[in-house]
Amino acid sequence: MKACVLIPTYNEENEIAELIHALQRLSLEIIVTDDGSQDKTPLIAESCGAKVLLNERNIGKGAALSRGFDYALKNGFDAVITMDGDGQHRPEDIPVFFKEAESKEADIIVGNRMLNTGNMPFVRVLTNKFMSWMISRIAGQNIPDTQCGFRLIKSGVLEKIKTETVKFEAESEILIKASAAGFRIKSVPIRTVYAQEKSRINPFSDTIRFFKYISKIR
Repeated sequence: MKACVLIPTYNEENEIAELIHALQRLSLEIIVTDDGSQDKTPLIAESCGAKVLLNERNIGKGAALSRGFDYALKNGFDAVITMDGDGQHRPEDIPVFFKEAESKEADIIVGNRMLNTGNMPFVRVLTNKFMSWMISRIAGQNIPDTQCGFRLIKSGVLEKIKTETVKFEAESEILIKASAAGFRIKSVPIRTVYAQEKSRINPFSDTIRFFKYISKIR
């Protein structure tokens, strides 16, 4: 399976080099879609050997993902692994995604952090459980951690569905549209590191945007 790692970034200069170096040990092509960072993130990523795609201004995570997906399809990748650039996802978990993908029983494999939430902020636990319950009902498939950005998505899914949202709700949109198109979604347990980073999800505006999207599709 020819796969690449797609990392959407915004001001991740403190973490991106370590992540890229860890991924290079897995011999995977690394694509960084930088969403208008105001720091040295794109320069560091490029100097470390990643392919960097630049958005001149900050549009949103969904827009960064979409641009990376287009690049992956044009360059003949069979699958895309998406990871956050803030160090919360561990590259050593990637083989678990490949093992599940080889079973041919899944088109999207989503990381599941909810089996061990001891170091996850309590607000995130509640938010993730509620949104995962809601999206699972809409999708008609059990997805324990729909808000996890650590995923493997096969090219057949990306060829079939196109996202319209450009912010954080794009990750939910992918799951919902993939389910509607008949694709199978599986989950694998992953570890997540929580340090002092601050979530870029705005609990007010992004929650309103999420419910507007859910209302629209229903």
